[in-house]
Amino acid sequence: MSELPSEPDRLARLEIRLTEQEAVIEDLNTAITAQWGVIDRLTRQLARLQEQVEDTAFRGASGAPEPPPPHY
Repeated sequence: MSELPSEPDRLARLEIRLTEQEAVIEDLNTAITAQWGVIDRLTRQLARLQEQVEDTAFRGASGAPEPPPPHY
């Protein structure tokens, strides 16, 4: 039979695992926070582009027709 680890060894291994898990959680939190910043920036940029497209479409629909391009 294998020998069971002593109580101090077992406690030390658990403390090491806890420390490693805390580091991983902190790394994940940092990554998620950075990703949310990118998502927020892209969401605002997309909203601005949608407004520009809608404004351009509205101006094109309400104004005089555009002349055909020179190659026609």
